Amino acid sequence: MHKHSCMLAAAMYAAIGIAVAAPESSLPAPIKALETQGVEIVGRFDAPGGMQGYAGLLLQKPIGIYLTPDGKQAIVGTMLDAKGGNLTDAPLKKLVSKPMTEKNWSKLGQSSWIADGNKDAQRIVYTLTDPNCPYCNKFWNDARPWIKTGKVQIRHIMVGIIKESSAGKAAALLSAKDPQAALQQHEQQHASGGIQPMAKIPADIRVKLDGNKKLMQELGFFATPTIFYKDSNGIMQTVQGAPSAKALNVILGTR
Repeated sequence: MHKHSCMLAAAMYAAIGIAVAAPESSLPAPIKALETQGVEIVGRFDAPGGMQGYAGLLLQKPIGIYLTPDGKQAIVGTMLDAKGGNLTDAPLKKLVSKPMTEKNWSKLGQSSWIADGNKDAQRIVYTLTDPNCPYCNKFWNDARPWIKTGKVQIRHIMVGIIKESSAGKAAALLSAKDPQAALQQHEQQHASGGIQPMAKIPADIRVKLDGNKKLMQELGFFATPTIFYKDSNGIMQTVQGAPSAKALNVILGTR
């Protein structure tokens, strides 16, 4: 892009309230210091009290950062107004949570998963599933009432991390003629071991399993099940472990 065009685009973004990621060289010293501590600076926004706000990302979690007017200190946290209203939430949703949701939701969709439920379901939920994971099996069983309504489809992103046989079982499920039926049978017979693991995993299936494991690590999770869903604002949320009865109503919605 031409230099003049770049400057014009930046001016237009600023005019309509979209933060532009600041070049590293122009970041104030306290903000640079946070970067060295692992904070990814996503963008900036105007804040009350003469402060400059920065939207950051730390361990996949959005954080608000406020630079004092003299530019010498940075405060990490939530800014409240006189009535206790949260002034940090809106900019973080706009600058971090929504773009991150779009990016990560797309990655989840492109992974190697097995569908459980109606293909035309209104609500989609992703979960990282190890075939040997008892808590994954509990979630599968607990979700049956929602699956039966046809309103929810759970997409099981298969990984093999718990036991030596996990990868072979995950490969067998992904290789099955009807993966959805194979997954159902496996979960129903989970207590007795479920599906037989493949002794030798085909190269194409190995690529899929490696891709799923890499995605899991990129998202910052190391245990199953890890469940991904969108809240009422369209923001991706995560739950680790078998959800409680109350959490199921949030994750899967009304039946």
